[in-house]
Amino acid sequence: MLFDIATIVFNALTWAMATFLVASGLTLIFGVLHILNFSHGGFLMLGAYLLFSVTQVIGDDLSFAGYLAVSVGAGIVIAAAGLIVDLVVFRRLRNVESAYVLIATYALLLLVEGLVKGIWGAGNHLVVPPEILIGAVFVGPVLLPYYSLFVIVCGVLAFIGLEWFLFHTTPGKLVQAVAIDPWMSSLLSVNVERVYSLTIVIGFALAGLAGGLLAANQGLSPQLGGISIIQAFGAIIVGGMGSIRGAFYAAILLGLIDAFGTALFPAFPGIFFYVALAGMILVRPKGLISSEFAR
Repeated sequence: MLFDIATIVFNALTWAMATFLVASGLTLIFGVLHILNFSHGGFLMLGAYLLFSVTQVIGDDLSFAGYLAVSVGAGIVIAAAGLIVDLVVFRRLRNVESAYVLIATYALLLLVEGLVKGIWGAGNHLVVPPEILIGAVFVGPVLLPYYSLFVIVCGVLAFIGLEWFLFHTTPGKLVQAVAIDPWMSSLLSVNVERVYSLTIVIGFALAGLAGGLLAANQGLSPQLGGISIIQAFGAIIVGGMGSIRGAFYAAILLGLIDAFGTALFPAFPGIFFYVALAGMILVRPKGLISSEFAR
């Protein structure tokens, strides 16, 4: 019984940290610009395909350091793409109704999906993880795959890094100030547009980085962007729109509920994620942490 519980918890944490890696950049952008960026999943998908392309060129024997380096490189490339998206799209959406923002970012997601199909085709692709991440270790009777441990560590480090950036650096505090009151920030000589651009670049970089890190965790297909964004939206809605810490807690909570629900009712896999999401919206519609960038 304890073995089963430990295995379920471990699988839930793996899912939760993978979801948080996807949701982190999404909730950061929403917290500052109040833009629900549907295209976030598409750019995460681009990051994964960039890593796949590198493995195709140099072979599947990519080292662990190389895997990390290419993932970071994917994040940098997607960050540059985010800067272009900001100039071409997001700046035009600053003062329009949220419905138009959703339509525009969804159209951008479709554009990215079309780009992926045009370059890499509509079929499925697989990324082989570095050799050091293949295999597993036993902790007592519990089998812990190395790649799952890697995903959990990456998720925790992403959370710690964002917390440190927002609460212990000058740019992070400027991001908080603009998120809370952009008009007052501008009166205090803060370049609000520059902070907006910085936030978008960081958010897109996190999407590209997550795509690279998680590429070996799933099959790559043009539908990956739409699939990943649903789970990420669940985490940021339950956690509190725009709250990094809330998204982190919510990912863990949703992962545990879905994992234990599936274990108890295996005939209904995945449904408990949506049940938990609907229940949290009814009980606490503002999320676990309602204030932006709350500690």
